[in-house]
Amino acid sequence: MLPDETELTIGRVAKAAGVNVETVRYYQRIGLIAEPPKPAQGYRTYPANTVEHIRFIKRAQELGFSLDEITDLLSLNDRDCDEARTIAEHKLDIIQHRIDDLAAMQRELTKLIKACRQNVSGQERCAIIAVLVKDSGTDNQS
Repeated sequence: MLPDETELTIGRVAKAAGVNVETVRYYQRIGLIAEPPKPAQGYRTYPANTVEHIRFIKRAQELGFSLDEITDLLSLNDRDCDEARTIAEHKLDIIQHRIDDLAAMQRELTKLIKACRQNVSGQERCAIIAVLVKDSGTDNQS
C-alpha cells in the first residue's frame, strides 16, 4: 500500500518501493527515473507511479536484466510486446549459456573430487592440484 499519493518525498518513495534513498538517487543519476523539480521551499515530491517504476526496475534486476536492458524495456510503450519479447529472449539465451557453462564446470569438479577421493594418501600428487597446475601452464602459453 502506498502512502499519501499526493506528496511522496524521496524517503517515502524509497520505503514504499523497498529500497534505500541512495538507490532512488542513483536511478535518478543514471536516468532510470525522473528527478522532480525542487520547489523554492520544501522537498521534492514524486508522483505515485515512481514507486511502481522502481519496483519494476528491481524485479527486472532479479530476473537478471542489466540496467542498460532495463532502460531499453522502460523505453518501450506498454503495447510493444514484440520488442520486449525479443529483449527477454536474448536474456534467456544468455542465461541458458551460463547454465550450460556452470553444468560443465560442475561435471569437471565432480570428476576431480572423485579422482581425489580415489587417491591413496601419499601415493601421488592430489588430483585436483595436479590438474589445476597442468591447466594453468597451458593457459600461459597461449
